[in-house]
Amino acid sequence: DSGTGRWSVLKIPTLSFYEYCRLLGLEEPELPEAPQFSKLTDMSNAQLGDLMDRFAPLQNQFNRYLMIGGFPELVLSDDDVYAQRMLREDVVDKVIKRDVLTMFNIRSPLLLEKLFLYLCMNSTEIFNATTAAKELENVSVATVENYLEALKMSNLIYLAKPMNVGSKGALKGKPKIFIADAAIRNAVLMIDDILSDEKELGVAVETAVYKHMVSFYQGSTAQIGYFRKAKDNQKEVDVVVQLPREEILCEVKYRSNSHIPATDAIVELCQDEGAKITSAFLITKRLDDFGITKHETATPILRVPALAFLYLLGKMEAEGRNGKI
Repeated sequence: DSGTGRWSVLKIPTLSFYEYCRLLGLEEPELPEAPQFSKLTDMSNAQLGDLMDRFAPLQNQFNRYLMIGGFPELVLSDDDVYAQRMLREDVVDKVIKRDVLTMFNIRSPLLLEKLFLYLCMNSTEIFNATTAAKELENVSVATVENYLEALKMSNLIYLAKPMNVGSKGALKGKPKIFIADAAIRNAVLMIDDILSDEKELGVAVETAVYKHMVSFYQGSTAQIGYFRKAKDNQKEVDVVVQLPREEILCEVKYRSNSHIPATDAIVELCQDEGAKITSAFLITKRLDDFGITKHETATPILRVPALAFLYLLGKMEAEGRNGKI
């Protein structure tokens, strides 16, 4: 039997940070029963501070998660250098050079490898096929787009589409690239220590946030992408989630100072009552960097440390409460 019409595709992303902690048998932080992000905005600063303090024992493991990612075999390895090498060999030598070639009839293995390297180098950036074609030795735009689709279908990358939010005109047509797991990018680019590089850390966390959101809303009607203002391309929101009754914004500021000006895109959108934003999050670095921002907005912008945000998102998903922030 050909099985036509009988198959269901089940996508399995890499482990969430919560699943990573469970696999290692780490002690779970003592949390309020069934914590939800919608309830965090109602907490006092003292309550939020107490909640964030409970995540402190996981900080070192979170740093490791950003380095080696959510691949079960590597999570359980006691040699992180070996884990990175294995990941590099698996992705490049087995997936790129063998599996993808066989599945998608790729004519130029070298070009596919170069394109994936290019995407790793430009992860979390807006992708322009014409620019990529020129930089990859003047190959055709059609070939680049075909190979890009193959990498997407292989679940090695996510293509985040530009989204319209409220009355603000959005950039059209150009996707933003996310590698499926930040650890793949680290391995391919041979980045041994991202912890001392604030820019690399920011890329890793933005990648992890996007991956967690895609996984959290998998199976729902949610549309997930990003926002960038058409007339001012410096104004951007990293992750936008649109549901029939929800509009969620998520901006990553994984740095020592997470302050954003009143002119930042997420602030302007939250001030626009026509945008009908239901939730807005600013993802921060330090566990003591939390609470509602001081901007005057129709929808409050909640600062949440990345470690807590990803752990809670993964926990809600694991408990079957996914799809509803």
